[in-house]
Amino acid sequence: MFNVTATILGLLVLLLGSSVWIGISLFMVGMAAFKLFTPSPPLTILSNILWNSTNGSTMMALPLFIFMGEILFRSQISANLFRGLSPWMNGLPGRLLHVNIAACALFAAVSGSSAATTATVGKITVPELLKRKYDPSLSLGSLAGAGTLGFLIPPSLMMLVYGIMSGVSIGKLFIAGVVPGIILAGAFSLYIALRCLLRPDLAPAGDLRYTWGDRIKALPLLLPVLLLIVLVLGSIYTGWATPSEAAAVGVLGALFFAWITRSMDGKAFREALLGSVKTTCMIMLIVAGASYLSVAVGYLGIPAKLTAFIGTLGLTKYQLIAILSVMYIILGCLLDGFSMIVMTLPLALPLIKAAGFDPLWFGIYLVIMIEIAQITPPVGFNLFVINSLSNESIFRIALYALPSFIIMLLVVALITVYPQLVLALPNTMIK
Repeated sequence: MFNVTATILGLLVLLLGSSVWIGISLFMVGMAAFKLFTPSPPLTILSNILWNSTNGSTMMALPLFIFMGEILFRSQISANLFRGLSPWMNGLPGRLLHVNIAACALFAAVSGSSAATTATVGKITVPELLKRKYDPSLSLGSLAGAGTLGFLIPPSLMMLVYGIMSGVSIGKLFIAGVVPGIILAGAFSLYIALRCLLRPDLAPAGDLRYTWGDRIKALPLLLPVLLLIVLVLGSIYTGWATPSEAAAVGVLGALFFAWITRSMDGKAFREALLGSVKTTCMIMLIVAGASYLSVAVGYLGIPAKLTAFIGTLGLTKYQLIAILSVMYIILGCLLDGFSMIVMTLPLALPLIKAAGFDPLWFGIYLVIMIEIAQITPPVGFNLFVINSLSNESIFRIALYALPSFIIMLLVVALITVYPQLVLALPNTMIK
C-alpha cells in the first residue's frame, strides 16, 4: 500500500507543482492509478463519474449561490452595508473596525463565498479605515479573518460540496454552521475590543458622532441584506424550499433589490453572469476530477487500509483531530478549499467515523480548517484579495491575520471538546 500511495501522491505533487490546473491534475492522477494498478477500464469509469458527480439536483444550488453573490458584489447593496452599520459600531471599543466583522457576517449569510465576502466588504471598508488613520494591521487583519466567515455562516459553497460528497444533509450543515459562525464572529470582535481598550490610538475617534436618530435612519440600508437572509435561510429551515430552491429564491431577491436600488445595469449583469460561469466551471472541474481520483483510491483499497493502520496506532479521538488539523494546515498552504475537501474526504471521513465523531460535526470542523487555509500563505485566497485592495505584501497581510489564525484554532478546540455547539441546533430543528 505504501508504494502505491506514495506513487499517487508523488504524481499529484509533481503535476500541481508544474502549474497544471488542479482539476486536470486530479483526472490525470486518477487515470494513472487505474492504468498502473488496476485492471479496470479507466475511460468507462471516467464517463460514469463525469455524469454522476455533476448531475445531482443539489449541484444546482452551487451556481445559483455563486450568481447571487456576484449580483450583490456588483450592486449598491454591498456599499449600503457599510453606511448602515457605521452608526451602530462607532460607539464600541475599536469603533469602525467592527464594521469589518459585522459586514462580513451579514454578507456571508447571503453569498456563501469567502473570497466574494472579503472582496465586497474590503472594497468599501479598507479605503475608509485607512483614510481615517485606523491601524493597518487591525484593519487588514480583521478583514482577512472575518472574510472567511463566508464559508462558515450559511449558505456556504463549501458545505454544499461537503454535503454532496459525504451524503450529510445540506440543510443540517447550514444550521450547524450558525452557532460556530456567531462564536467566531464574536471572538473576532472581542479581540478587536480588547486590543483597542489597551491601545485606544489603534482606532482614532475622528470627527464622527452618531445619535440614536442617525442609527435608526441607517436601518433601511441594512434591510435588503437582512431580508435576503430571511428569504434564503428561512425558506430552508421552515421546509418551504430545498437548498437548490432557496438559492433560486436568493437570486430573485438579489435581482429585485438591485433593481429597486437602481444599482445594476446591463454591463454589471453580464459581468455577474460571466463571473458565475467561470467560478462554477472551475468548481465543477475540480469536483469531477476529485471524484474520479476518489474512485481510483477506493478501487485500490487505500482508505480501508489507512483506516486499519491508524486504528492500530491506538490514537485517542483528540490525538486524531490534532493530527488531521496539522495535515489540513499544511494542505491549506498549498491547495484551495474545494481541493482540500474532495482530495482528503475519502481518507479522512472513515477515520472520523471510526473515532466516533459525527460526520455532521466533521463538516463544520473541516469548513473552519478551510477558513484557516484562506489566510495562510502562499495560497491564501483572502490574502490575494486584500493584497489587491492595499499596497501591503501577501506575507505582511498574513502576519496581520495571525491573531485570526489563532482565534480560529481556539474555536476548533472549543467545538472539539464541546461538539454540541455544532450538533444541538440542527438535531433540534431537523429530525
